[in-house]
Amino acid sequence: MIVRNLGDHPSIANQYLAELRNPERQTNRHQFRRNLARLGAIMAYEISKELTYHAEVVSTPLGKKSMMLPAADVVLLTVMRAGLPFLEGFQEVFEQADTGFVGAFRVEGAQELKIQAGYVAVPNLAGKRVILIDTMLATGKSLAEVLRLLKGHGAPAHLYLASVIAAPEGVKFLQETVTVPASLWTFSIDERLNDQFYIVPGLGDAGDLSFGEK
Repeated sequence: MIVRNLGDHPSIANQYLAELRNPERQTNRHQFRRNLARLGAIMAYEISKELTYHAEVVSTPLGKKSMMLPAADVVLLTVMRAGLPFLEGFQEVFEQADTGFVGAFRVEGAQELKIQAGYVAVPNLAGKRVILIDTMLATGKSLAEVLRLLKGHGAPAHLYLASVIAAPEGVKFLQETVTVPASLWTFSIDERLNDQFYIVPGLGDAGDLSFGEK
């Protein structure tokens, strides 16, 4: 699995990510969600560079022009609830894409990390370019469980795993377990996971910061 760390090349995305990490900025939920959406749009643009394209003649009021336009069907999938603001940015770029939703969350209070998933509302994925959006990649077990649930919905041509921040443990886990053609996209690979399986330094709980504590 290829890993694309967009943070390796400084851009305006660093400003939005810095604001997401800043505790003083985090008290403004609207701005927090807005910055996630901005990063979603930036990542969608970067992923678009790797899609397949075909030549198509476009007519203007003054003539015609051959242009390279997307040839692949893109499907957006997000893991609720933290992934919803991040998804908005992808939808701004891939505005005609089918969109699906999967419910998956960690079971709080368990001695070992447990992931509970169940709600699945997704279109047919067979042969599609599928972008699976989850704001924080911690252990990778949530995404692995989501991929298990998606097996009955068709095999994608390529899977793009999109996160804002990733932990090295989660990256390693997905590299070892994801068997379909896939690439992992993130803006930062942080230091590690703590004893509660949160990313350090990370930014905290993206779902709570976006919508309030559960």
